[in-house]
Amino acid sequence: MKVVFVLAACIFGLIEAQNGLQVDVVSLPSNCQQKSQNGDFLSMHYTGTLTDGKKFDSSFDRNQPFRFRLGAGQVIKGWDLGLTDMCPGEKRKLTIPSSLGYGQRGAGNVIPGGATLLFDVELVSISNS
Repeated sequence: MKVVFVLAACIFGLIEAQNGLQVDVVSLPSNCQQKSQNGDFLSMHYTGTLTDGKKFDSSFDRNQPFRFRLGAGQVIKGWDLGLTDMCPGEKRKLTIPSSLGYGQRGAGNVIPGGATLLFDVELVSISNS
């Protein structure tokens, strides 16, 4: 039964981890020479919304990709887990439970405690430094 679910998830591009993280592959580049892994520096474009559709942040609004080191704890856990094995040019939709986001504390007046976060992300580039 588990094999059938994994096969169906691959066909439709949706992966749900046991921790509640959902990763939906929206588009893949035709040629992928490199995939993201822990320790890589990623440049990402993203839009973050709450489940009610309210946008709380977007790199597109700043016309500036966000750069960080994957797996180094510089971003919420849902990003560190949901952005591995991506190709430059790939687009994903992440559904991140509060336990992998900002938890019960939330983030300022923008993200309430216990909020599920939705991110549309695009990997712009991968570098080693």
